[in-house]
Amino acid sequence: QVQLVESGGGLVQPGGSLRLSCAASGTIFRFNTMGWYRRAPGKQRELVAIISSGGTTTYANSAEGRFTISRDNAKNTVALQMDSLKPEDTAVYYCTIVGSRYWGQGTQVTVSS
Repeated sequence: QVQLVESGGGLVQPGGSLRLSCAASGTIFRFNTMGWYRRAPGKQRELVAIISSGGTTTYANSAEGRFTISRDNAKNTVALQMDSLKPEDTAVYYCTIVGSRYWGQGTQVTVSS
Protein backbone atom coordinates (compact mmCIF):
# COMPACT_ATOMS: atom_id res chain seq x y z
CA GLN A 1 0.00 0.00 0.00
CA VAL A 2 1.47 3.29 -1.12
CA GLN A 3 1.48 6.11 1.43
CA LEU A 4 2.71 9.67 1.12
CA VAL A 5 2.87 11.75 4.28
CA GLU A 6 3.69 15.46 4.18
CA SER A 7 5.00 17.53 7.06
CA GLY A 8 6.54 20.91 7.68
CA GLY A 9 3.74 23.33 6.91
CA GLY A 10 2.81 26.25 9.12
CA LEU A 11 2.47 29.98 9.46
CA VAL A 12 5.33 32.17 8.28
CA GLN A 13 5.78 35.87 7.65
CA PRO A 14 6.35 37.22 4.16
CA GLY A 15 9.99 36.80 3.20
CA GLY A 16 10.38 33.82 5.47
CA SER A 17 11.22 30.20 4.74
CA LEU A 18 9.67 26.80 5.25
CA ARG A 19 10.82 23.30 4.42
CA LEU A 20 8.24 20.70 3.51
CA SER A 21 8.99 17.01 3.58
CA CYS A 22 7.17 14.02 2.15
CA ALA A 23 7.84 10.49 3.32
CA ALA A 24 6.92 7.70 0.93
CA SER A 25 6.30 4.06 1.69
CA GLY A 26 5.00 1.05 -0.21
CA THR A 27 6.74 2.04 -3.44
CA ILE A 28 10.13 1.63 -5.06
CA PHE A 29 10.84 5.25 -4.39
CA ARG A 30 14.05 5.64 -6.37
CA PHE A 31 12.19 4.88 -9.62
CA ASN A 32 9.45 7.45 -9.04
CA THR A 33 9.22 10.96 -10.40
CA MET A 34 7.98 12.97 -7.43
CA GLY A 35 6.12 16.24 -7.40
CA TRP A 36 4.80 18.99 -5.19
CA TYR A 37 1.50 20.63 -6.05
CA ARG A 38 -0.56 23.20 -4.22
CA ARG A 39 -4.15 24.38 -4.02
CA ALA A 40 -4.83 27.92 -2.94
CA PRO A 41 -8.26 28.93 -1.63
CA GLY A 42 -10.73 29.19 -4.49
CA LYS A 43 -8.22 27.97 -7.07
CA GLN A 44 -7.39 24.73 -8.83
CA ARG A 45 -4.48 22.56 -7.80
CA GLU A 46 -1.31 23.58 -9.62
CA LEU A 47 2.18 22.26 -10.13
CA VAL A 48 4.95 23.67 -7.94
CA ALA A 49 7.95 21.46 -8.69
CA ILE A 50 8.92 18.02 -9.98
CA ILE A 51 12.02 15.92 -9.54
CA SER A 52 12.73 12.89 -11.69
CA SER A 53 14.26 9.63 -10.57
CA GLY A 54 17.54 10.92 -11.93
CA GLY A 55 17.31 14.22 -10.10
CA THR A 56 16.21 16.46 -12.96
CA THR A 57 14.05 19.27 -11.62
CA THR A 58 11.24 21.34 -13.12
CA TYR A 59 9.63 24.36 -11.50
CA ALA A 60 6.55 26.43 -12.04
CA ASN A 61 7.34 30.03 -12.95
CA SER A 62 6.01 31.11 -9.57
CA ALA A 63 8.49 28.84 -7.78
CA GLU A 64 11.57 29.31 -9.94
CA GLY A 65 14.42 30.91 -8.02
CA ARG A 66 12.67 30.73 -4.65
CA PHE A 67 11.85 27.05 -4.14
CA THR A 68 14.13 24.02 -4.30
CA ILE A 69 12.95 20.44 -4.64
CA SER A 70 15.25 17.62 -3.58
CA ARG A 71 15.09 13.94 -2.83
CA ASP A 72 16.82 11.43 -0.59
CA ASN A 73 16.41 7.96 -2.04
CA ALA A 74 18.01 6.35 1.00
CA LYS A 75 15.28 7.80 3.21
CA ASN A 76 12.44 7.67 0.68
CA THR A 77 11.77 11.37 1.12
CA VAL A 78 11.27 14.37 -1.11
CA ALA A 79 11.61 17.90 0.23
CA LEU A 80 10.56 21.35 -0.87
CA GLN A 81 12.65 24.21 0.48
CA MET A 82 10.65 27.42 0.14
CA ASP A 83 12.40 30.76 0.57
CA SER A 84 11.29 34.36 0.10
CA LEU A 85 7.72 33.31 0.71
CA LYS A 86 4.89 35.57 -0.41
CA PRO A 87 1.26 35.78 0.72
CA GLU A 88 0.24 34.31 -2.63
CA ASP A 89 2.13 31.13 -1.72
CA THR A 90 -0.56 30.43 0.87
CA ALA A 91 -2.07 27.06 -0.04
CA VAL A 92 -2.33 23.42 0.88
CA TYR A 93 0.74 21.67 -0.49
CA TYR A 94 0.54 18.09 -1.72
CA CYS A 95 3.14 15.48 -2.50
CA THR A 96 2.50 13.02 -5.31
CA ILE A 97 4.07 10.28 -7.38
CA VAL A 98 3.78 11.99 -10.74
CA GLY A 99 1.45 10.20 -13.12
CA SER A 100 -0.03 8.01 -10.40
CA ARG A 101 -3.20 8.18 -8.33
CA TYR A 102 -1.20 8.56 -5.15
CA TRP A 103 -1.32 11.83 -3.25
CA GLY A 104 -0.54 12.82 0.29
CA GLN A 105 -3.10 14.37 2.59
CA GLY A 106 -1.59 17.84 2.21
CA THR A 107 0.03 20.31 4.56
CA GLN A 108 -1.13 23.89 5.05
CA VAL A 109 1.25 26.75 4.35
CA THR A 110 0.11 30.22 5.36
CA VAL A 111 2.18 33.30 4.58
CA SER A 112 0.92 36.27 6.51
CA SER A 113 2.13 39.07 8.72
